[in-house]
Amino acid sequence: MLQGQKGCNNMLTNKIALVTGASRGIGSGIAKALAREGAFVVVNYNGSKERAEAVVAEINEEAKKAGRISPENMPDGSAAVYGCDVSDFSACGEMIQNIIETYGHLDIIVNNAGITRDGLIMKMTEEDFDRVLDTNLKGAFNVIRHASRYLLKQRAGRIVNISSVSGVMGNAGQANYSASKAGIIGLTKSVARELASRGITCNAIAPGFIETEMTDAMPEAAKKEVIARIPLQRTGKTEDIAETAVFLASDKAAYITGQVISVDGGMNI
Repeated sequence: MLQGQKGCNNMLTNKIALVTGASRGIGSGIAKALAREGAFVVVNYNGSKERAEAVVAEINEEAKKAGRISPENMPDGSAAVYGCDVSDFSACGEMIQNIIETYGHLDIIVNNAGITRDGLIMKMTEEDFDRVLDTNLKGAFNVIRHASRYLLKQRAGRIVNISSVSGVMGNAGQANYSASKAGIIGLTKSVARELASRGITCNAIAPGFIETEMTDAMPEAAKKEVIARIPLQRTGKTEDIAETAVFLASDKAAYITGQVISVDGGMNI
């Protein structure tokens, strides 16, 4: 069991967190932010083990420099990788069971794993629609479904689901992605109602136009067009999402559940 260093006053000390799709982008930023607040983070990945290991190495090195964990626990560091395709129901069950058996408990779940297969509805293939829903929406269900009995037993837990402004407003060319992210909102509210009596909260974050590798690949003209629709007239950063996730995972948000927090510079006003 990992224990925080004496005198540590981080908000999430001694908490075990799972962040899905954490090898890059928003997921990576959330994993690092949770670790900075003292959580031991399981960095889930599917197709990019090297990137996930790089995230873990960065987290562990920062933890070592900051003295957030005691020397005897340094072999474990403050993060570990776990490969799992969240669209696989059985694999998610194995992942949750492995985390519980290895670390003794699971306190924070961030369902961030997601993919895009953009295209106009009249040209979208059934495969592209199904794959996005299976990863983005069913993946979150799979993780919550398997983790819920552990959370209910310990009568505590924080679930944070990553939705999108596209799930709130819809977006042309993203019928599959928007549907999956809108589904995340419905899933969040239903789970919040089901688990609230045991002290478990479930909330969603709906990011807007956030600077990631995906947005970096967009043509400049397209970027300018999107930014023009943002009241704050700028893009967001992964840190904006990560800090919101940390708040929702902490005791400071103990009386907040079933909510969707838009972090979008005002796009959804």
